Amino acid sequence: MRPPSPSIPEKDFLFSALKQGLRLDGREFLETRPVTLTFGPELGWVECSLGKTRVLTQVDAKMVKPPPERPFEGFITIHSELSPMASSEFELGRPSEEEVMITRMLDKVIRRSDVVDKESLCILSGQRVWHLRLNVHCLSDSGNLLDCVCLAGIVALKHFRRPDVEVVGEDVTVHPPTFRAPIPLSLHHNPYCFTFAFFSDTSLNPVLDPNLLEQRLNGGLISIALNAQRELCVVQKSGGVPLEPGDILKIVNVAAVKAKDLDAFVESRLQEDWEGRKIEIR
Repeated sequence: MRPPSPSIPEKDFLFSALKQGLRLDGREFLETRPVTLTFGPELGWVECSLGKTRVLTQVDAKMVKPPPERPFEGFITIHSELSPMASSEFELGRPSEEEVMITRMLDKVIRRSDVVDKESLCILSGQRVWHLRLNVHCLSDSGNLLDCVCLAGIVALKHFRRPDVEVVGEDVTVHPPTFRAPIPLSLHHNPYCFTFAFFSDTSLNPVLDPNLLEQRLNGGLISIALNAQRELCVVQKSGGVPLEPGDILKIVNVAAVKAKDLDAFVESRLQEDWEGRKIEIR
């Protein structure tokens, strides 16, 4: 379903506020909405909220036989679901343009940037490897769903623990969590995505983490994925107004600072959750 166009009063009110240096929710132009991370009873179950935008992610693992061309590597698949529960703009069986863009960006950020060390997922060369499945369920879309989805996926992978295995010859034994402590995934880096909205009126400054109305009235979006070490992973611009190289460098520097702060917040929340869990080893 095509999203309804904002009314003329809504459009005039938003642009009038932006010209005065104000945003409708009281944030600064380069300020994100508050991030909330909720961890479920199982490892790898994470609910991420970016303001009122909410995403639920879950990671599970199973042993499979690797393809013959990559006998030493495990693999990861990503399944995303954008149902009408998140927004009336989404329809089951008919992916919208935004849904396709989110799915492709999530694949670039997590799978193609080699977040997970695939060789560490190998159990027995050519016979057994771990297959990770990342399930993403969008619960509510109040703008900038992409950043929330990418953050939830990264945190779920960091939160997940796979079962410990023992290999004797060609015999593989999977130990339950009650017998041996589960093992965290080996991750190369932790990229985070930040989306900036530009407007057709070039006198208006770009805004970080646009809400739903800002996203519908933007003149162009640019999404930047990078980690806390300032390593640029993905830059995606979905049409709209042209940008000068200097403007892009400015927002990359802003995203680098935000990535460092967000990484520290994620690590602190994961540490809090892990300290509150009781892992009993028999």
